[in-house]
Amino acid sequence: MSNPDAPNAGQAAAWDGPNGETWVRMQDALDRELAQLGQAALAALAPKPGERILDIGCGCGATTLELARVVGPGGEALGVDLSQAMLAVGRRRAAEAGLAQARFVQADAQVFAPAPAGYDAAYSRFGVMLFADPVAAFANIARALAPGGRVAFVAWRTPQENPAMSLPMAAAGHLFPPMPPTDPLAPGPFAFADRDRVRRVLADAGFTGVEVERFDCKTVAGDLEESLDLYTQIGPLGRALREAPEKTQAARAAVRAAIEPFDTPTGVQFDAAAWIVTAART
Repeated sequence: MSNPDAPNAGQAAAWDGPNGETWVRMQDALDRELAQLGQAALAALAPKPGERILDIGCGCGATTLELARVVGPGGEALGVDLSQAMLAVGRRRAAEAGLAQARFVQADAQVFAPAPAGYDAAYSRFGVMLFADPVAAFANIARALAPGGRVAFVAWRTPQENPAMSLPMAAAGHLFPPMPPTDPLAPGPFAFADRDRVRRVLADAGFTGVEVERFDCKTVAGDLEESLDLYTQIGPLGRALREAPEKTQAARAAVRAAIEPFDTPTGVQFDAAAWIVTAART
């Protein structure tokens, strides 16, 4: 996906490149860390046997396979993602699990055009905050849903409420030049931190009955070494270290010191704060 004129060209280049490759390497730790959050959104969606469901930003396919198990052979779970590397993992996982009803397509959900009204529901585990034009993206998703079709997704609240997302760069930030302030509405993991914005986006895209509920839990990606590997490879710190690999040792030492206080007998444990969002197509 290399079209420089596409609406989300920057995101496509990152996720069909270094970001996607990193998530493939770290898929097990990421799936552990995000499992409770994804399950909360799945429960809110309440998928049923025989349904056809879109999984937006499906990554390595863990959630697509969960949806496929619920909808059964008479339904379909279609994972949509920008990363060919992650989709390859999803396809392999589906084949190993014998889930022929799990399919995957490399596409940008903002412009992807499946059969109009061909799906009963859309789901996402942290895959909807990266659209250049979120209203256009959700309007496009709505077109793929049958009348009354449901959407449910989980999105992060603020960085301050999610130390796993903010602490690593805060700990190692002194190693890098100051970063310019970020636009809180720009595509990124915290683009939907504002509850009112989420409601406006979905309403403007043609959804009704929008509910945005708080969800808090503890997450564990792994033990101290697994967590250190993860938190120095993803997010802003991971990007900074890909550009300055000579700073990796110093960054790992700083992050280790920052996350050690959160180490427990079950692994490095952080608070996580998200929105569980549900709505229906008119």
